[in-house]
Amino acid sequence: MKSKTLTTWLALLGGSIGAHRLYLRGARGLFDVWVWLHIMATALGLLGIYRVRLYGVDDPTAWLLIPFGGVSISAAMLTAIVNGLQGDEVWHQRHNAGSSTVAGSGWANIIGVGIALLLGAIVLMSTITISMQHYFET
Repeated sequence: MKSKTLTTWLALLGGSIGAHRLYLRGARGLFDVWVWLHIMATALGLLGIYRVRLYGVDDPTAWLLIPFGGVSISAAMLTAIVNGLQGDEVWHQRHNAGSSTVAGSGWANIIGVGIALLLGAIVLMSTITISMQHYFET
């Protein structure tokens, strides 16, 4: 049985590397394109942050790479929100088709959705703001 709460928290904490998709898809997740896109985008964002630390804030390549990480984190937060707010019956029908029991999600799921909403908004707005600032400066 796949847990909606665990999926929400995996998307919240490890979504930028595709942990939630690996959990939902099992071994097939290693061949999932979206897992690898999450990993690549996060790695590019981290490379951009590393270049800023190494070469300073005037490195144009760094500011080209950093938004990839921001988009990956924002997408993971959106996934956490969508999975967390999905109805319990719909969740179990989609991910636990063979099971007859429908367990409620509880407060841990709602807290995860709230944190994902907060972090997703901060990261998305920061990514847009920093990208636009460096675009207009150049």
